[in-house]
Amino acid sequence: MDYLIDVINALVLFSNFVLVPGLAYGSQLALGALGVTLVFGILRFANFAHGDTMAFGTMVTILLTWWLQSVGVGLGFLPTALIALPVGIAATALLVVFTDKAVYRYYRARKAVPVVFVMVSVGVMFMTNGVVRFIIGPDDRRFSDGERFLVKARTFKEVTGLSEGLAIRTTQGLTVVIAIALVVALFWFLQKTKTGKAMRAYSDNEDLALLSGINPDRIVLVTWVIAAALATIAGVLYGLDKSFKPFTYFQLLLPIFAAAIVGGIGQPVGAIVGGYVVAFSEVTITYAYKKFLIYLLPESLEPDGLMQLLSTDYKLAVSFLILVAVLLVRPTGIFSGRLL
Repeated sequence: MDYLIDVINALVLFSNFVLVPGLAYGSQLALGALGVTLVFGILRFANFAHGDTMAFGTMVTILLTWWLQSVGVGLGFLPTALIALPVGIAATALLVVFTDKAVYRYYRARKAVPVVFVMVSVGVMFMTNGVVRFIIGPDDRRFSDGERFLVKARTFKEVTGLSEGLAIRTTQGLTVVIAIALVVALFWFLQKTKTGKAMRAYSDNEDLALLSGINPDRIVLVTWVIAAALATIAGVLYGLDKSFKPFTYFQLLLPIFAAAIVGGIGQPVGAIVGGYVVAFSEVTITYAYKKFLIYLLPESLEPDGLMQLLSTDYKLAVSFLILVAVLLVRPTGIFSGRLL
């Protein structure tokens, strides 16, 4: 009986530091990777500015959230940022549509090769990053408010009588719920609506789609707007869960691209699966298993060290290794093909 309680304590501990954070982080990466894979599937280039697009949308949301907080507007136990989020999405949509008309359309009209678009997106990335840093600064910015925890560790321990308490932050629960709702809505849009079907047709065969009367300008516009919405929501959820720092969103580009490529770039299902694969790989490899193993092993076998495979400082290295391994073993990813 005592060993069973130890096993349950170990599972609660694992949930606290691996399962719950992994689900939240994986949802954030999945939403980010969905934006990348959507642009790749429709416009056929890897958008390196996506991470800083996330930062821009989050910045606008933060600025409006601070103003709402200053005038006493809130949502009770939910973050005030949810009120400001639609404005952040709208501002980001305007930014990416303006960028497309001012930059990308020129190269699209000249049938430029994908590598040219990639290099152009790198330039857009640096410009967007500079704008964000100039407006909000390079430091950490926190904007989360409302009830901090959905499940509190102390309450959990009092109810269950266990030594370990399960803690689930409101932002973590919110991230998973919003991610599920967005994924369902996106798949419904792509499968059931006329515009979604046109996007899939355009992705599958551009020339045939144009001959069928599909308006390419409308497809491009809708693609950018959806990508802007996904980027802003992913960025805001990440900022609420952790904190906002412009350079962090630049660093998120690697795990987001790793997630998109692991799943099969151009495949929304793959982006979702890849997001969770990358997130749980990072979390499980950098977690210190000492206390977890103490619950499970006899006292004579209890470890002395932290039992940590890699320091948390090497999280990005995990994403890089996953990316390299996939490109070497299965370049098409888990799911291959075009949009859906």
